[in-house]
Amino acid sequence: MTQPITARLSIKGMTCAGCVGRVDRTLAALPGLSDVSVNLANETAQITATTPEALQQADSALRDLGKPARHQMVQLSIAGMTCGGCVGRVERAIKALPGVVSANVNLAAESAQVEILQGVVTPSQVAAASTEAGYRARPAEARDSEDRSARKHREARDLRRQVWIAAMLTLPVFLLEMGGHMVPAVHHWIAQTIGMQTSWVIQAVLTTAVLFLPGRAFFTLGLPALRKGAPDMNSLVALGAGAAWIYSLVATFVPSLLPADVRAVYFEAAAMIVTLILIGRWLEARAKGRTGAAIQALVGLQARHARRLTKDGQPEDVDVDDLAPGDRILVRPGERIPTDGEVLEGSAHVDESMISGEPIPVEKTAGAAVTGGTVNGEGSLTVHVTRTGADTTLAQIIRMVEDAQGAKLPIQSLVDKVTLRFVPVVMGLALLTVAVWLMVGPEPTVTNALVAGVSVLIIACPCAMGLATPTSIMVGTGRAAELGVLFRKGDALQSLNEVDIIAFDKTGTLTEGRPALVALHPTAGFERAEVLGAVAAVEARSEHPIARALVTAAQDKGLTLAEVSDFQSHTARGVTAKVAGREIHIGSARLMSEAGISVDALAAEAVERANRGESVLYTAIDGQLAALLAVADPIKPTSADAIRALRAMGKDVAMISGDAPATAEAIARDLGISHVVAGVPPEGKVAALRDLASRGRKLGFVGDGINDAPALAQADVGIAIGTGTDVAIEAGDVVLMSGDLSGVVTAIRISHKTLMNIRQNLGWAFVYNAALIPLAAGALYPAFGILLSPVFAAGAMALSSVSVLTNALRLRRA
Repeated sequence: MTQPITARLSIKGMTCAGCVGRVDRTLAALPGLSDVSVNLANETAQITATTPEALQQADSALRDLGKPARHQMVQLSIAGMTCGGCVGRVERAIKALPGVVSANVNLAAESAQVEILQGVVTPSQVAAASTEAGYRARPAEARDSEDRSARKHREARDLRRQVWIAAMLTLPVFLLEMGGHMVPAVHHWIAQTIGMQTSWVIQAVLTTAVLFLPGRAFFTLGLPALRKGAPDMNSLVALGAGAAWIYSLVATFVPSLLPADVRAVYFEAAAMIVTLILIGRWLEARAKGRTGAAIQALVGLQARHARRLTKDGQPEDVDVDDLAPGDRILVRPGERIPTDGEVLEGSAHVDESMISGEPIPVEKTAGAAVTGGTVNGEGSLTVHVTRTGADTTLAQIIRMVEDAQGAKLPIQSLVDKVTLRFVPVVMGLALLTVAVWLMVGPEPTVTNALVAGVSVLIIACPCAMGLATPTSIMVGTGRAAELGVLFRKGDALQSLNEVDIIAFDKTGTLTEGRPALVALHPTAGFERAEVLGAVAAVEARSEHPIARALVTAAQDKGLTLAEVSDFQSHTARGVTAKVAGREIHIGSARLMSEAGISVDALAAEAVERANRGESVLYTAIDGQLAALLAVADPIKPTSADAIRALRAMGKDVAMISGDAPATAEAIARDLGISHVVAGVPPEGKVAALRDLASRGRKLGFVGDGINDAPALAQADVGIAIGTGTDVAIEAGDVVLMSGDLSGVVTAIRISHKTLMNIRQNLGWAFVYNAALIPLAAGALYPAFGILLSPVFAAGAMALSSVSVLTNALRLRRA
């Protein structure tokens, strides 16, 4: 009978006694719950649940009530997993705990992401459940990625040592047994010197040392798993190598138990099986260490020390962990910026390439935001700390990449179902193989049955199937992060590959998101610099976005702004002022008309630019029309190339914008976008997306992640434009660290190549097992007299896993 579960749920959103009453009534009404006690002071609900299902119903009811129980994400590091079957057993053990909402185990990363109810189960209890299932686990530390790298390095080093020991012990066994088969003279020499019995005894001693020194893990892990009814790869190796070893011991020391015609030894097979599989695991450990290279690169960006300025302005060296928001730090030339902040003093160009993917250093002056992990150039900066620890941009990026790498794609579901049952099926096939050989096989029947059975056990381990998907995901999402693309949700990696239509927001996505001077056409007798300097001097008095665009244009040209007097603003028409004694008018045609100034000379161009969605202004100097100015939100330099690349991929492109139709249509014409929805509010964008999706097509939406949040959530895949310093965009499935739309193309290409890589891995793994199991069982023997040796089976099995990992690592060059 299930023991009652006493739990203390941590409740969000309780602010008054009314909240307490609603939570209390909701929980008390649920079947299977009793002893409900809700406390407003500590925002908890104490309950007793008769079953884990009742606890889940409580969680769901509180969420529906709008007072959800707090959840916690736990990251586990797990040792000992070797195949997809291990993954299934760990997941089942963890999910059996009351209070576990979900568990996602990743074979390639040797980790698990577990969502738990706070107050019901602790991270240490979750780790203990995995350990009790036979896979030692521990809650990951904050910098576990770094720990994992060191652990994989140690594991590879230890495996290399075991390989050398196994190889040195196995080589004499191989030479004594196989040397005689390959070179008959060796066989005769052994018989005439030490004798065959002594040779077998030497092989027995050396093989026993191989199995129970470097190979002991196969038995200490595999046999207990077999006893629990949950066999894994270690069980297959233990059974295969153990069967060959025991048979050979019997033939050596108690030969009377076997018929004379089957008294043969297979010590070399047992020793070679262990040695070859250890070699495979060594290569696998090295490859696994490289699958997390992107995370290691990101972790490596984290500075360890900072120069904090004291109250009297003196620098002191401190650990980055000792920094707090509000501190001032000094960043010297060439140093890595320790944490997120805002420049107080100084000027420098900062290399942000590892964060945004942009290779060109970004100028930072007073007021500019800087990101921890980026590299300062030649200048010295005084920085006000704004975010530290887990709140920094780099920490968020690492967390996003780790979440994506730990995700389980829909394509993995079939693999999980297959691998969970694969090992028991293989054991059944091995027994069937032995039975068939014993019943109908040629002489020596027992020997052939043993060889075939052991070969089936060894060759059919589903390691490659278990590694096929997670390794590709790890490398693919890591490579994307290096290129400035973050997959916040792992399943977006598969969904993005299936998208048919990419819809873009306009402002800040296809365009720069800020007005800029796009044209200045002076009339006869006026110089461009002369007009721009006068206009900027006047507009410097205004805070209007168009005014700022004109001032910026003048500053970019290095123009000096003269003194201004008699400044006047004319509502909805423009401004007037005097600059260096000259009367300046800036504004609409109406303002010019009121001043008796004709704009007929520039009227045609004004109409053309207005039709393109640009804001048109006139300026007059001393009563004469001086120039036409056009201000617009310019298209990003990379937008056109990105649209062309998407079309080349076969994707349809649309624009959905809240801007005026004329402006949106003009931008769309320039970019070659035929489908435009303009003049819509945020909820209108959602309706437009629904209309596109109603045709049964997969839809991606690209927006700035703030005012486009509803549309990003509505799309099958939301792609949010990041800024390099604010990447915590909750609505998007994919985040582009820079505003460069080539990131959309990169994301789709990475998605496509990763899915293709996964299919290659799965295809290889399934075909490998489907083809080689019959060969191992002896399918070629009736026609060709060929029976696959267990030694070759072990080599082929090791090669399979290494091949999958090597193929996944190709994504690092994507």
